[in-house]
Amino acid sequence: MDEKTIQLIMKLSDAFGAPGFEDAVVKTAAGYAKDFIGEIRKDAMNNLYLNRGGLPAQAPVVMLDAHSDEVGFMIQAIHDNGTLDFLPLGGWGAATLSGSLVRIRTREGKLIPGIIASKPVHFMTEEDRRALSSPDKMVIDVGAVSKEEALTVYGVRVGDPVVPAVKAERVGTDLILGKAFDDRIGCAVVLETLRRLTDEELYVNLIGTLTSQEEVGERGAEAAAAAISPALALVIEGAPADDTFTPEYKIQTGLRRGPMIRHMDTSMIANPRLVRFVQETAAELGIPLQESVRKGGSTNAGVIHKLPAGVPSIVISVPVRYAHSSYCYMSLQDFEQTVTLVCELLKKLTNALIQSF
Repeated sequence: MDEKTIQLIMKLSDAFGAPGFEDAVVKTAAGYAKDFIGEIRKDAMNNLYLNRGGLPAQAPVVMLDAHSDEVGFMIQAIHDNGTLDFLPLGGWGAATLSGSLVRIRTREGKLIPGIIASKPVHFMTEEDRRALSSPDKMVIDVGAVSKEEALTVYGVRVGDPVVPAVKAERVGTDLILGKAFDDRIGCAVVLETLRRLTDEELYVNLIGTLTSQEEVGERGAEAAAAAISPALALVIEGAPADDTFTPEYKIQTGLRRGPMIRHMDTSMIANPRLVRFVQETAAELGIPLQESVRKGGSTNAGVIHKLPAGVPSIVISVPVRYAHSSYCYMSLQDFEQTVTLVCELLKKLTNALIQSF
């Protein structure tokens, strides 16, 4: 894998992209894609469309999707003492929050550091120590001592978005440690796949979409899918890994074990004929394929597959350890295998094959 691709992954991870505020991710992705994508556009929801073009309009549209947002927060109120109430944007585990360093994006575009704070241990009762603190018992502290200072000196306002203050870094030769790999690693797969297919002959109109607000209800994907009316969708995710706490026989998303496909979650049962096509292609390539049956979670595929007439859809994921926390690990080996698999799937797709699903 070339260094440019690795740097792309890290830049996407670092980009500020709370739900509804994905502008920095969109800018990074569009800047990378301009050398190999003919048509790049953005809509009012911050969805980015990367249209490969080159085929007649009647060729079937394939949607290659990843979501650009990350779990974050929004400032809800400012206390008289200058601390800030906040609400989660997306599903956070409360145990991971207290003591975390975050950045607030002000209306002027400045990034203000802050700490998610709860009552210091020195002042806790025994009951406090036993209880698991929740976000409504925490505040963000930017160092202000009054509401006026928070407003006028720091420029913080109600409605400002917040994300973890984490900068991606290499760990050894294979791992990257950073934030937001759910789903910035999916964004990187979409971009790298489109780049590698630049000179390949395809039989489908391939449109890459980096869609907004997935973490708060798959909102961007619903609008994007309605706009392009895909005949088939490949949804690329950064799926939460379960290999650090699960018995070996039950691990379904382990690091360095290859891409994962999802048979079901709360939002979708994957098209079984499309599943078989992915399984067979992975076997031909010698790529290990993990398979999951999830009792929770949902993805953009959950809204895309319900378009009128139905859209055969599948989720292909790069495993991410500690997704929906401030710090995540992902493997470049898993990323490379995922890109290779997705490229081969797209090269094989024809109208007749899509109709057979």
